[in-house]
Amino acid sequence: MQFVKNKKELNLSEERSDALDIVEAGLSAIDTVEAIREHISVAGNQLKIKDKILDLDNYKNVYIVGFGKVVCVAAKEVETILSGRVSDGAVVGIKEQVCQVVDTYAGTHPKPSHLNYTASKHIAEVAKKACEDDLVLVIVSGGGSALLCSSMSEYKQGQRLYTEFLSSGGTIEELNIVRKHISTLKGGGLAKLLYPATVVGLIFSDIPGGDSASVASGPTYKDESTATDAEGIIKKYQLDNYHLVETPKEDKWFERVTNIEIVTNELALQAMKKKAMELKYRVDILGSGFYNSPEETQQLFAKSRDQGTVYLAGGETVLKVPSECIGKGGRNDFLAMYMLPYLESWQTFVSVASDGYDNSETAGAIADKFVSEKACEKKIERQDYMECLDSWNFYNQVGGHIKTGKLESNVSDLFFLLNSKHD
Repeated sequence: MQFVKNKKELNLSEERSDALDIVEAGLSAIDTVEAIREHISVAGNQLKIKDKILDLDNYKNVYIVGFGKVVCVAAKEVETILSGRVSDGAVVGIKEQVCQVVDTYAGTHPKPSHLNYTASKHIAEVAKKACEDDLVLVIVSGGGSALLCSSMSEYKQGQRLYTEFLSSGGTIEELNIVRKHISTLKGGGLAKLLYPATVVGLIFSDIPGGDSASVASGPTYKDESTATDAEGIIKKYQLDNYHLVETPKEDKWFERVTNIEIVTNELALQAMKKKAMELKYRVDILGSGFYNSPEETQQLFAKSRDQGTVYLAGGETVLKVPSECIGKGGRNDFLAMYMLPYLESWQTFVSVASDGYDNSETAGAIADKFVSEKACEKKIERQDYMECLDSWNFYNQVGGHIKTGKLESNVSDLFFLLNSKHD
């Protein structure tokens, strides 16, 4: 399966061809269906999830619930593997699927809506049915913080919170702490609701570095933050008033919960490393948990200049969206645009969103000499697009956008610097 749809158009050099092959390898490794088939199986009455084995004869009912960008396709695949053993289920993602038993909903992201609340209400109804002799598989993926809404109050507060945070300069960790404390399902709230059923969380992590407890604001994990912490963040960034609740703190709610990482961005980086080595490059993985400004990322790669070496990284770029600007683009094409003047003619930089959606219809972009030359030829000044983060419109004129369409994967962003093997 080829993920980059405009590969032929982009393929202007050996370096670009190699860079796109590396992108393909990373995206292939985190494909949701392939990951589930690799890590989840049923033999007889035994359900195997990575190293954990569950005897299905021990459970009266098997339920599936979930939330996040990839959960609808994940639920369909898990239901297929369980082959008639699922009693009921409900999940909310961004694209519905047709399942035999599990009801799937298409919610809204990144802002929550009434659709998300309606779906979450059904999820809670399924959760309340679970008893001590039942098994509940909870599929959790990136985007779940917006898609899972425990109440009308939470979705309305969540809309305001997201909008305010865009221009605050706050981190995703801080945003999710506040999200946990306006919800009765996040921050371990779902685990409490499911108690005393046996619960297995299937985690598709979008968090830089693979911190699975933070995915979708941790509905099946004991939360270490407090309402006081959330209040401190609200005051720090001078946000509006929010109605805060405390997350469950008693250990008993989590005694029957096991969380298992199915996919992380480290899996993608290892696949990209393998492909780069096959292409005869040396490889250095700089890290998987970066949460840097464009300036910090540029400095990270500034000394990564060894010929014939690919420097890989994963994470997210921190951007503060100006309140009075109108621009189009995402973290990835902005980072690529930012990197342009710092690259030598023999260097190629790529930044791509692992879900194929970089806040626009494109997944990310390439930065190299071809982009710089086209901008010069068309008399397009990069600086004119910097202030309002209008990176999509810059790349739309000079070429270099990577187009995949929306993908069934989401493990944060992937970016790398490829240094040519040739003088």
